Amino acid sequence: MRILWVCNIMLPAYAKAHGIEYSVREGWLTGCLDRLHKDKTPESEGKITLGIAFPVAESEITDKEVIEDVTYYKFKEDLDHPEKYDAGIEVRLKEIIDDFKPDIMHVFGTEFPHALAALRVFGRPERSLLGIQGVCKEIAEYYMAGLPKEVQQSATFRDRLKDDSIVRQQEKFRVRAENEKEALLLTGNVTGRTGFDRKACESINPSAEYFSLNETMRPCFYSGKWEAGKAVPHSIFMSQGDYPLKGFHFVLEAMPLLLEKYPDAHLYVAGNNIIGKGKSRYPYFIRACAYGKYLRRLINLKKLKKNVTMVGTLSDEEMKGRFLESSVFVCASVVENSPNSLGEAMLLGVPVVAANTGGIPDMLTDTKDGILFDNMDHEKLAEAILQIWDEPVIAAVYGDNASKHAAKTHDADVNYKRLLEIYGEIYRK
Repeated sequence: MRILWVCNIMLPAYAKAHGIEYSVREGWLTGCLDRLHKDKTPESEGKITLGIAFPVAESEITDKEVIEDVTYYKFKEDLDHPEKYDAGIEVRLKEIIDDFKPDIMHVFGTEFPHALAALRVFGRPERSLLGIQGVCKEIAEYYMAGLPKEVQQSATFRDRLKDDSIVRQQEKFRVRAENEKEALLLTGNVTGRTGFDRKACESINPSAEYFSLNETMRPCFYSGKWEAGKAVPHSIFMSQGDYPLKGFHFVLEAMPLLLEKYPDAHLYVAGNNIIGKGKSRYPYFIRACAYGKYLRRLINLKKLKKNVTMVGTLSDEEMKGRFLESSVFVCASVVENSPNSLGEAMLLGVPVVAANTGGIPDMLTDTKDGILFDNMDHEKLAEAILQIWDEPVIAAVYGDNASKHAAKTHDADVNYKRLLEIYGEIYRK
């Protein structure tokens, strides 16, 4: 089988060969690639010839390059503006497809224009496989995340300059949702992980065959175990909070209720810092976005300056360290399919509180692996966190259960074998 992967990022294997900085964001792709290199059993030897196409920002595109028997191709794409469809991508992807001549094209994610472009050009839905990450339609619908109307409609200097107000962000996701819809209509096969994404796919293209395929997490999260005695008491960790959908504002609303009982409660938030200096050389008033200003207002209003710390963008090992020293991980998102941060926290056995939304209930069993709270309800969120802190023995049991559950869901060997099975089924069609 000749399999062409159309990816969202440059894979580390290519970057390492050229001494380029790389992202470990899609660690499971690297895991699959490593297994393809190592899998020399009689049943699999010689079955798969792999090509990988990935986006770059530079205008000069090399034709192709072979590294360790994998053929790599580049195509130019503006990843900073995924709502803009550039038909020029189709030209380059046609060159790649014509050169590699894949039996199966596997497109990862629907978030970027290259997914739609690849499916348009390939024109073989029965041999196309589209992997669902988020669901753009649902993101667009719930993007405002319960923000006050005046916040929704506000726009800062930065927002106007970049045409990136909260309203525009929602509009951009609506455009991406239309591209996602067309992509789903052009494929005959879909991989997903939850009842949530399955329902979304079937509502658009009920004739596409849906294959369940769980994700494999980044390698470092398969070792190490959370211990209550080594965690900072009453510390909360969020992996991201730079746009409304992630629910940072709900956690801030919950903080005063937590501080009433535990005055040392502290919130740590990773990712892009939209409420402070961060690493930018520009003063805050220039780079402030409307959502960031709203978060700062909440922090000031509720007197939380000493109780909130932005830890910045973290590497995988740094993220792991932050998980292990936190007393609870909170996923307060308004809608999610299957957040990797939740899977990583569960693998490590960190006590988890998560919103009962999207595909999250498929990942975590309420009052067994952790606690689910009513979506967008900061009082219920506070109650759930207090339950974790008030009952540390039960919280530790939740963490153990979550670790065992996640170890099955994210078993790298099982997921790799399942991927090969899916390729085989599509190839035999």
